[in-house]
Amino acid sequence: MQAKKPRRTAERILEVTLELFNRNGVPNVSTTLISAELGISPGNLYYHYPAKDELINSLFDRYERALNELLQAAEGVRNVEDAWLFFHMMFELIWQYRFLYRDLNDLVSTNRRLETHFQFVLKNKLAAVKSMLDGLASGGAMRIDIKAAETVSTAMVVVLTYWLSYEYVREPRHALEAESASASMMRGAFQVLSMLVPYLEPAQRDHLQALAGNYARP
Repeated sequence: MQAKKPRRTAERILEVTLELFNRNGVPNVSTTLISAELGISPGNLYYHYPAKDELINSLFDRYERALNELLQAAEGVRNVEDAWLFFHMMFELIWQYRFLYRDLNDLVSTNRRLETHFQFVLKNKLAAVKSMLDGLASGGAMRIDIKAAETVSTAMVVVLTYWLSYEYVREPRHALEAESASASMMRGAFQVLSMLVPYLEPAQRDHLQALAGNYARP
């Protein structure tokens, strides 16, 4: 059996950096700490990523690619169950790159590239949510007029973007721990979808409540 090739150093650096950023927050992680965690010299790290911002930007690029691929699924949402799955996948991706959301305001205020690109992220999220609402309406799952859809879609994107910040402020010692992930994502998905309750057809509204209840069971 042929031995596996060793992973490239640049790949390992990003994996460890993501773990450290998620665990400790970007401001609390230095390149020295990353080097020590990897067991490599600071010079080796600098060779691959000459600045901390380059690490942040590389991880953000990965997130943005995965997000844009996922947002394409919004066009296929036709009922509450589809929407529930879509938003859980969204929150799973956010959780995977939670450092971006935990430190979002600080990051965009100090990193010009991130500031610009996150505006595209918000724009693309909003377009996807609007597309999802169109699909729910055309599929007979809800009734909503254009003006209400505009307001609701914006509110959904706001909650989607800042949900982890809310969770962190609510319970700072535990909210971003791995064991809290499932419950946090379920609460987030339900809060986003709950904005549709006034517009859902009765059967779809009942199904949403049933889905939330099933996920809440131990």
